Amino acid sequence: MAALALGALGVVFGDIGTSPLYAVQAVFATDDHAVHTTQGEVYGVLSLIFWAITMIVSVGYLTFIMRADDKGEGGIMALTGLLQGAKKRTSLTVGLITLGVLGASLFFGDSMITPAISVLSAVEGLKVAVPSLSSVVLPIAIAVLTALFAIQHFGTGVVGKLFGPVMLVWFTVLAVAGLPEIVRHPAVLRALSPTYAAEFFINHGAVAFVALAGVVLVVTGAEALYADMGHFGRSPIRRAWFFLVFPALTINYLAQGALILRSPSAISNPFFLLMPGWAQIPAVFLATVATVIASQAVISGAFSVTQQAVQIGFLPRMTIRHTSASHIGQIYTPAINALLFVAVLVITIGFGSSTGLASAYGVAVTGTFILSTILFLAVARLLWNRPRSLVVLGGSVFLTIEVAFFSANLTKVAHGGWLPLIVAAILFFVMTTWHRGRDIVTANRRRMEGSLHDFVEGLCAEEFRVRRVPGVGVFMNPNLKTTPFALRANVERNQILQDSVIVVAVETVRVPHIPQSRRFSTKMRIMYSGATGDPLGLGSDIAFVSLRFGFLDEPDVPAALRYASERDLIEGDVVNATYFLSTIAIEPTDDPGMARWRQKVFVALARNAANPAAYFRLPADRTISIGARVQL
Repeated sequence: MAALALGALGVVFGDIGTSPLYAVQAVFATDDHAVHTTQGEVYGVLSLIFWAITMIVSVGYLTFIMRADDKGEGGIMALTGLLQGAKKRTSLTVGLITLGVLGASLFFGDSMITPAISVLSAVEGLKVAVPSLSSVVLPIAIAVLTALFAIQHFGTGVVGKLFGPVMLVWFTVLAVAGLPEIVRHPAVLRALSPTYAAEFFINHGAVAFVALAGVVLVVTGAEALYADMGHFGRSPIRRAWFFLVFPALTINYLAQGALILRSPSAISNPFFLLMPGWAQIPAVFLATVATVIASQAVISGAFSVTQQAVQIGFLPRMTIRHTSASHIGQIYTPAINALLFVAVLVITIGFGSSTGLASAYGVAVTGTFILSTILFLAVARLLWNRPRSLVVLGGSVFLTIEVAFFSANLTKVAHGGWLPLIVAAILFFVMTTWHRGRDIVTANRRRMEGSLHDFVEGLCAEEFRVRRVPGVGVFMNPNLKTTPFALRANVERNQILQDSVIVVAVETVRVPHIPQSRRFSTKMRIMYSGATGDPLGLGSDIAFVSLRFGFLDEPDVPAALRYASERDLIEGDVVNATYFLSTIAIEPTDDPGMARWRQKVFVALARNAANPAAYFRLPADRTISIGARVQL
């Protein structure tokens, strides 16, 4: 348990753990300094911070939302998967699944902003420690980000062991740096009372509303506690939070407030000004390492969300590489890494400071909170059959808080909040376009392919004159009901068929992982033993095989077939089998179902999809592609 909790420190809490670098500064750096450094307003802000963390993280995520897991996996895609697997599909569940896709889109916006704001806020400590180096803050931040994305293809296996101890030091420093300031101003502990937050709203309603846009930054990364649940489990995450992370964060935020009361000019950078002069340079270095860890977690999360979206049909196939032989969750997606790198650099250069980015950050986070809560409430009601009154009560409490934060951040749309909204809108459009186009093309393809059962019966009835050739032919197809284009062309045009034919359909199910022993099933097997008129020849064999993979599994077809052959589930020399792929060229049409301009987007996505041979790990020297044209 201790080892898991230490590991959780390095992966789960990196994002929320680095919020003290910029959150309090963002609250007091509002336009025209709307939030003043008076005792009432400072206590009000600190009270809002403490109770935001308590209600959203401690109660909302750790107590309730983390109860909803999809075979141990968490995150908004897990909630979407639970609803997608509901026995009864209704317009309500379809709408909820759509909200899940929107939440995933917002997460990508978060993935672009987190590395930029985290690294910038850490390097900006140089302005405090060595003001003469202010001009190199941006170049250093760019260099750190470039190095971060450049090493992604190595994976996190080697450096992952260092993450936990580094974050343990980080949270210890947060507490140790804050305690002296609290000792100087012990009255600041009164800010833990919710009455100060209430008085802040009563006496300064408009100012308090504006402050919410900055306060929400203290809970950025809360979604990671849930998304990474599958790696560590509920208990280690909860223990690490309540025994170390929550107390350290609380102490540091209170100390920053106490410092601002003692020295109002500290609002320029209260985090680094908490440190004694001799410790500021080491603190900059430690903060930079901590923000790299926080960024790494979000980047890895983007890779995971991409993989899940590909597996359940909301994105085209992409090249996904596993970087660890022992940890299946450690993956690398070159295309997403490149897109994120370009986006992060543009954002970093465009905004130039962590304060400028703070306005853009809150919209993505609060939007994800709202969608996660809605989906959780739907799971509680539709799948767990919790009382409607209890669900309504929970929704009224948590959604009121989250909608208030989201509304406050909408006031920042013109100052950067538009960024995650545009990113989410684009990605939502791409994901829904691919999903819809994929459904249309799949239906048209099935009609063209015809029944696989009828095709095999035609072989038996001597509809085709077929010559048998030695070897094993593996024909990939999306399903086992229709005839693969490649199989039909091989018989009708070449009049040949291998001694042993295996028609393989790969199914991705909504559970994260399927054990190797349960991935293989033979739906049907036909043996021809020399009957009169047998067009296939003595001993020919056709097997219809289904391979099932979880959405986090690597779809290695040759490895799965070798495993089945070693256990005599299929016959033939599958080690030297020839693989046949049916590739399709998509033709836009004027048929109803999808606008012509949207069809063009789908075709462009399809052309840039990863090679299915690489996706299924097929050997390049033994794979043959045969094409066909399918209308959209």
